[in-house]
Amino acid sequence: MSRAEPKPANGAKDGARAGAEAGAGAENGAGAGAVDGEATLTRAPHPLWTLGLLRSELGVTFRRWRTLALLGVLAAVPILVGIAVKIETGDGSSPGGGGDGGAGPAFIAQITNNGLFLVFTALAATLPFFLPMAVGVVAGDAIAGESNAGTLRYLLVAPAGRTRLLITKYATVVLFCLAATLVVAVSALITGALLFPMGELTTISGTRIGFGEGLGRALLIALVVAASLIGLAALGLFVSTLTGSGIAAMATTVGLLITVQILGQIPQLSALHPYFFSHYWLSFADLMREPVYWDDLMKNLGLQALYAVVFGSAAWARFTTKDVTA
Repeated sequence: MSRAEPKPANGAKDGARAGAEAGAGAENGAGAGAVDGEATLTRAPHPLWTLGLLRSELGVTFRRWRTLALLGVLAAVPILVGIAVKIETGDGSSPGGGGDGGAGPAFIAQITNNGLFLVFTALAATLPFFLPMAVGVVAGDAIAGESNAGTLRYLLVAPAGRTRLLITKYATVVLFCLAATLVVAVSALITGALLFPMGELTTISGTRIGFGEGLGRALLIALVVAASLIGLAALGLFVSTLTGSGIAAMATTVGLLITVQILGQIPQLSALHPYFFSHYWLSFADLMREPVYWDDLMKNLGLQALYAVVFGSAAWARFTTKDVTA
C-alpha cells in the first residue's frame, strides 16, 4: 500500500499530502517495503529528503484552517488591547498602574507614551494562556492527528523512519512557537505605530534607550517568549504519542496547561512552583531593565531545555515502540 493511496475518509487534502511525500521519497531514490508500519530501507535517507519532509510538514501545518484561525486570534489580541487603551486614554483616564507589579501592568502604563510598549504588553497578555494554548493544540495533534487520519503508517514508509519523523514533527511545532510569537509581536508593533507615538523608550528601571535599541529588545523578547514554549511543545508531543485521537491529545495538553497555571497560583505549593514549565514565563520583562537581569531568564531557558529533553526522550521511547497498525 502506498501513502499516495489514502483512505477515502481522509479527503483530498490528505491524498495530496500523501502524494507529495511519496514523490519526495521517490525523488531521492530510496525504496522501501512496509512491514507492520515500518520501513525496510534500500539505502540511507538523503539529508535533502529530511528538509523536504520538514517543508511538507510546515506546509500542511500552516495551511490548516485551524492553524490559521489560531494565528488570527493571536493577531487580534494586540489590536483589541491597543484600541482599548486608546479609547480609555481618550476619555482622560489612566490606562493602568505602573511600577513593577508585573510585566503587563508595568508595560501597559507606558503604551500611550510609546507604541512599542504595546509589543511587550501583548506578549505578556497572550503568554499565560493564548500562546501556549495554540502551541498545545498544534503539538497535541502532531502524531495523534496523523494516527487518527490514517496517514501515520504512510509517513513511516522509507525514507522517513520513526526517529526522523518525530524530530521533524517537533521542529515543526517549535517553528510554530516562533511564528505564533512573531505574529503577536508584529501585530502589536503595527497597531502601536498606528495608534500611539513612537520614539525613545523609558525602561522599567527608569533609564531611557533609543528607539532602535528598544526595537532590538522587542525582537529579543519575542525570541525569549518563543523559547519559553519549547518545554510545553515537548510535553504536547509526548501526549500526542500516547493516543490515536487528535482531539484527546489536544484536550489533554491544554488541560495540563490549565492545571499547571492553577497550581502555580496556590501558595501552599510554592516549593514546587520553580519546577513548573510556566513559572518563569514572564521573566522576559527583565530584558526591559537597565541593566538587564539575567538570573530568571537563564533559569527559564534552562527549565525549558530540561522539559524538552525529558519529554522529548519520553516521546521518542513511546513512539519507537508504538503499534501504528492498530
